[in-house]
Amino acid sequence: MAEATPELLQLTRKDFVSDQEVRWCPGCGDYAILAQMQRVLPELGIPREEIVFISGIGCSSRFPYYMNTYGVHSIHGRAPTLASGLKVANPDLHVWVITGDGDGLSIGGNHLLHILRRNVDVNIILFNNRIYGLTKGQYSPTSLPGHKTYSSPMGSIEQSFNPISVAIGAEATFVARSVDRNTKHLAEMLRRAAAHKGTSFVEVYQNCNIYNDGAWFHITEADVKDDNTLILEDGQPMVFGKERDKGVRINDLRPEVVPLGNGTSEGDLLVHDESADPPALAYMLSRMEYPDFPVPLGVLRCVDRPVYEEEILSQGRAAVAQHGEADLSTLYNAADTWIVSEEDSVPVERDVAEEIETDIPDIVPGIGEVDPIDPKGEFERLVIDPISTVKLHTPEFIMPGASMLEAMLLMEEKEAGCLLVSEDGVALQGILAEGDFFVKVVGNDIDLATTRVEDVMTPNPTTMRLSDPIGYALHLMDLHGYRHIPVVDPGGRVVKVVSFRAALEFFTQLYDNGANGN
Repeated sequence: MAEATPELLQLTRKDFVSDQEVRWCPGCGDYAILAQMQRVLPELGIPREEIVFISGIGCSSRFPYYMNTYGVHSIHGRAPTLASGLKVANPDLHVWVITGDGDGLSIGGNHLLHILRRNVDVNIILFNNRIYGLTKGQYSPTSLPGHKTYSSPMGSIEQSFNPISVAIGAEATFVARSVDRNTKHLAEMLRRAAAHKGTSFVEVYQNCNIYNDGAWFHITEADVKDDNTLILEDGQPMVFGKERDKGVRINDLRPEVVPLGNGTSEGDLLVHDESADPPALAYMLSRMEYPDFPVPLGVLRCVDRPVYEEEILSQGRAAVAQHGEADLSTLYNAADTWIVSEEDSVPVERDVAEEIETDIPDIVPGIGEVDPIDPKGEFERLVIDPISTVKLHTPEFIMPGASMLEAMLLMEEKEAGCLLVSEDGVALQGILAEGDFFVKVVGNDIDLATTRVEDVMTPNPTTMRLSDPIGYALHLMDLHGYRHIPVVDPGGRVVKVVSFRAALEFFTQLYDNGANGN
């Protein structure tokens, strides 16, 4: 008996419309793109809480506010970066990146290239109006040479980017192009992008009726669009024209437009193959530009390739199978530490006294003062002497299920500044310090007799080794506010506890001995 098909989640366009006022200029092409996105998403049957829209900076980047899903309005050009991290952290999310020709191809160009080549499973929609709209009409990376704007009053002298060519050159696995006014075609491209496994890149020609009105009229106006656009269909000959009386064929490895009839038939034309790999055909199509050629609209390339986040997770599973589950605390303390002495370094003239006074914290009285005979004596002891030199404490253990009342009584009985939490006295699960009573217990409505140690302890505490320098212990204590750090042997078993008080007593005694000439 065949398994029942899961019932598709029933959503409507209204479910994806947020309560935010849409704030684009009247007549902006962004409205059409937003409408088609809100029309297509309900068809996918994906819960809204599993959909995320991420944008950078620009007019298009307002998009997440208008979608009733999760959204991130990030920083200029970095939307692909955030999308990559989010998808790796939670591969089940359905992630869309909304960007513009300025945001995505100028400051964000590098980020766009790398998300495309990595093939992260996200959908990128690039709004291309060939202008900077939000910052009031400067030329953008896609503005044509000679285009006059406020920032190029004599005409731009820069070669413009072709976004589709860039995407294909970056080995994007899905590349498509549509236009804001062809809403039916645009909706189909969004559906295709959503269905693709890997990075999908869709360029949408979008009109800015304020700063670059009419940039795409040659492919949107009813009287000319059919003669100036080529709608790509996989497996079909490349026919176009209002009367479908023209086509594209290859002549000497170059495309050419030919009229049909007089001995030229559809059988002579180039047949579209969106899965052709290497992408020579797709790249050639991306270079067909008006007025010499019809502008290709549709899917230029769609191929399968391993998906980035799945490969990362696969490597993680293989590493665990090979090495076992990792322990972050062990990793932090796995590397050896060493001291680079002045004898081993390049001689540099410097004021040692000034360095010590400005760089070394005044941990004990006099440690910042300079001995004219041995100007860095205490400092060298700080960074060279291991913590085994200090009077270390014998660890006191308590079970994680013990009550806080038991912990308090044990701490008082043993005169211990902390208790190490462990089921077996070997595997360290947490640490309960005196400070936890003051911060987490005193003043709070907590029943010591019923509250368990594991509910209050600091889990997976930082540990050190006997060979680590005293200065490292003091650094960790100052950085995190610790007063006690467990000391472990090479096997990770706790053998001692170093306290801030013990380190302080060590240096006080050291200073007193030096002051007395001992």
